[in-house]
Amino acid sequence: MILRTPRLDLREMTDDDMPALCAILQDAETMTAYEGAFDDDMVQAWFTRMRDRYRDDGFGMWAVVLRETGEMIGQCGLTRQHILDEDVIEVGYLFNRAHWHRGYAVEAAAASRDRAFTLLGADRVWAQVRDTNIASMNVAIRLGMTVRGRFVKHYRGVDMPHLAFAIDRQQA
Repeated sequence: MILRTPRLDLREMTDDDMPALCAILQDAETMTAYEGAFDDDMVQAWFTRMRDRYRDDGFGMWAVVLRETGEMIGQCGLTRQHILDEDVIEVGYLFNRAHWHRGYAVEAAAASRDRAFTLLGADRVWAQVRDTNIASMNVAIRLGMTVRGRFVKHYRGVDMPHLAFAIDRQQA
């Protein structure tokens, strides 16, 4: 177990989580900010990248498990990213659409943010949000983050404007 919140457990993803991960990453509506659903190879690459991050960094996007049911309902955690010409620690979150609007993303992301400050010693934690993703912006705002800049990511052949949200340790 990596983190425990009032309703959720966050842990490293395992092979057993692939069906739940596919349900998230292969849902077109959930993946709108990524220009659509992932195919099987893209899901496998995502999963492999997270497992590599666990090994290399000691963190990554973790499986979010609803303690009440034992179901993996999303993923949330910390990754190293390059935002506004800096190498930073980012909190990311991506949930199964069936579990949206229940506060799970804020709950899991707040615990992840706090872990970055306490265990990793980060002075600032970031979130990169596509400028059309209002729901993710609202999560970042609920985490106490403010917009620090704008940048464009080039992904899947598309230029995607993003907002760089961040919170400093003393604000958390």
